[in-house]
Amino acid sequence: MAEPRPVVSSAHLAAGASPGLSEVEYGLILAGHAFQRWMVLCAAAAGAAGLSPVEVLVLHTVHHRGRAKRQAEILLALGIEDAHIATYAIRKLEGAGLVTTSRQGKEKLVAATAEGAALCARYAEVRERLLAGAVQEDGPPGAALSEAARLLRTLSGFYDQASRAAATL
Repeated sequence: MAEPRPVVSSAHLAAGASPGLSEVEYGLILAGHAFQRWMVLCAAAAGAAGLSPVEVLVLHTVHHRGRAKRQAEILLALGIEDAHIATYAIRKLEGAGLVTTSRQGKEKLVAATAEGAALCARYAEVRERLLAGAVQEDGPPGAALSEAARLLRTLSGFYDQASRAAATL
């Protein structure tokens, strides 16, 4: 029986030294789009239609551990390089009454409002009902998910390093 061919989006990239990396990249493409679609639709089901994936991520990051975050912390936590992307998301969330901003010296602080925290709680409820239960029932075990997360974080370091090298070519 022939060995299965890798499932990739670009055969010319899989022909090199690491066809497995091309498989991972294709998986990232599909998973990334599915995750973004999920965040937007889960937020809508929780009562906040019209949020972008970045806005959902910023809200959850700001709500994390129930304390205000500096904009620099948000950028670092989410791996956002362009501060304008986060600034726009924060402005939109503030306009929707989901976050509030203040100043601490030169730093901008962002905190979830009671309405923002309630949205995060409803989002978590929808996530538990529609996603987490299905993954627990039919998906990989928790240890495998944790290992996949470690692998993705490790690969992100390789991509960041390669990006810096590419910028110098």
